[in-house]
Amino acid sequence: MKRRFIGIAVPALASAVLLAGCEVPVQESDPVASATPSATATQEPPEPPEPPENGEETPIGGARQVSEENDDFVFGYSYPQEAGELPGLAAWLDQRLDQQRRTLASESSRGRAQARENGFPFNKYASGTSWEVVADLPGWLSMSAALDSYSGGAHPNYRFDTVVWDKENAAPVEPIAFFTSPEALDTALGARLCEALNAERAERRGAPIEEGSTDTFDACIAPDETNLLLGSTNGEAFNRIGIQIAPYLAGPYVEGSYEFTFDMDADLLEIVRPEYREDFAAGD
Repeated sequence: MKRRFIGIAVPALASAVLLAGCEVPVQESDPVASATPSATATQEPPEPPEPPENGEETPIGGARQVSEENDDFVFGYSYPQEAGELPGLAAWLDQRLDQQRRTLASESSRGRAQARENGFPFNKYASGTSWEVVADLPGWLSMSAALDSYSGGAHPNYRFDTVVWDKENAAPVEPIAFFTSPEALDTALGARLCEALNAERAERRGAPIEEGSTDTFDACIAPDETNLLLGSTNGEAFNRIGIQIAPYLAGPYVEGSYEFTFDMDADLLEIVRPEYREDFAAGD
């Protein structure tokens, strides 16, 4: 999967977008609350919760929430109870937590040293990751994440991530791996995605996309270049596909991110790999 992570400037941690399922309530404005493809901008995510004074982990049942702040960096990482109740997934997420914290500590220490050597002020580095449930099926737990970072520049950045956990085999699976190939997914979904994207671009820009435009921000985006989510409205089978496109990939920063939801249809079901076919169904 050649999902591209594009960073943007934001004033706070980015919140992960949940793909609608029976286990997650959604607002009417949520892009996954309707079977019709829609989009929303994500330009100013909500402020994260304040870290505890001692900087230690805050236990939340089967969930995990870690907040740490010192002179060099601010670090946050969280995942929900559903993930914490699966030992293999919890271990996988904890490993990523440890790796991200070590990387942040190393880079912030180096940044402080460079700032001191060059005689300019040092701004604390930051890293935050928030995992959320997209769909909880008998054999699978689909999750999405918002990841933000700051490394001393003019602006912080954020991006998206995704994983589907195989409960039976205790292993992570990329959403794209459920389909026969990225090219097949583009054939089945690419035109609909491009149409929905251009419609939303036109609404935000106040003018339609010029046919034949060579502007990078007018180009279509292949599904495997986005953050792909597998969702469910019934908790029994995957019947929706979510698309998250970070700013600067499909448009300038001022347009924010683009997010869409599509029902599984006959074309998409046809390209699901045979071994996963029973876990998918047509959308409502």
